[in-house]
Amino acid sequence: MPENFAYPVGLRLSGRRVVVLGGGQVAQRRLPALIAAGADVLLVSPSATPSVEAMVDAGELRWERRRYRDGDFEGAWYALITTDDPEANAAASAEAEARRVWCVRSDDADAASAWTPATGRSEGVTVAVLTGNDPRRSAAVRDAVVEGLRDGTLAAPHRRDRPGGRVALVGGGPGDPDLITVRGRRLLAEADVVIADRLGPRDLLDELPPHVEVIDAAKIPYGRFMAQEAINNALIEHAKAGKSVVRLKGGDPFVFGRGMEEAEALAAAGVACTVVPGISSSISVPGAAGIPVTHRGVAHEFTVVSGHVAPDDPSSLVDWAALARLRGTLVLLMAVEKIGRIAAALMEHGRAGDTPVAVVQEGTTAAQRRVDATLATVARRVTEEGVRPPAVIVIGDVVAVGVPAAR
Repeated sequence: MPENFAYPVGLRLSGRRVVVLGGGQVAQRRLPALIAAGADVLLVSPSATPSVEAMVDAGELRWERRRYRDGDFEGAWYALITTDDPEANAAASAEAEARRVWCVRSDDADAASAWTPATGRSEGVTVAVLTGNDPRRSAAVRDAVVEGLRDGTLAAPHRRDRPGGRVALVGGGPGDPDLITVRGRRLLAEADVVIADRLGPRDLLDELPPHVEVIDAAKIPYGRFMAQEAINNALIEHAKAGKSVVRLKGGDPFVFGRGMEEAEALAAAGVACTVVPGISSSISVPGAAGIPVTHRGVAHEFTVVSGHVAPDDPSSLVDWAALARLRGTLVLLMAVEKIGRIAAALMEHGRAGDTPVAVVQEGTTAAQRRVDATLATVARRVTEEGVRPPAVIVIGDVVAVGVPAAR
């Protein structure tokens, strides 16, 4: 049998003594997993990194500020040696061998009795990879497997504790399919039914297996129901049929996405619901266009407002006069149609007409474009340039700060 062959095993260290020698970068990387496993961790080291000290301060492990001495491994189940002192490492390794304590050495894998695999986790599955003394290859294989599990390209059975009859409200991000969260992409890969918004990342739908039913939310027959009520009913119906349902939305489900209305309807119907936050277009689209919504010395706050209701509409819930007095950044969503009336209201209440404005259409996608204006000219510029939704409008001095190459 080759010497680099290792017998794989999962250690259950909860409540069991683990000794870590050295408080440097290696310990900093390894300690979180030991803590997560519930191990009773003793750190022996004269010093430690700030991150390790933070773990100590939080009560996650004990720290004896000294060098290794014989007897430290008494009662230990597992040891991790990470110091830069070869003599101390050799002595500690010999003690571990004598006490039959499995021991990992960061400085000399061949002298260790155990090796740390490259590990990754995805929804209850732990992937551990060993390739002998080639940690880079181990990490590469680990990353490939975990990424495959997360994005669904590597098929894996559903978890037994995750049966059908559930709904995930998934924020798909601003449009670029690469900007959906890892969890959102994995749940999409596990879905039986996907009910998608027009503004969701459409490219992701092409990756779904043929058996997945994709429903365009805009085309659900409404009949005597309001549009949102019909969508709620479709979510409930498919979930109660035992299906795993993903409601794929653009941006974040709870940022002008009616996600809470759907969550409330599902709760009332007794349907399990998971909310997966998404990257909101209110910050990601300006960023993609080179505009920071905050910037030191320019803007200390940003406000996100829905512009689908005009300022002079009796149903408006926005205090436009108060917004006009703010000095920070104003980000408008769904405001292309009403931008003229919004700009007029802001100037009426004191916002300067020469305030920089940027309109970013279809941000983060291949069709992204940016139109620059001022508060006084933005309505005309939007008309001249034929700007159409979806577009994010940024008002404030940060518009002039943006990276020129990104414009």
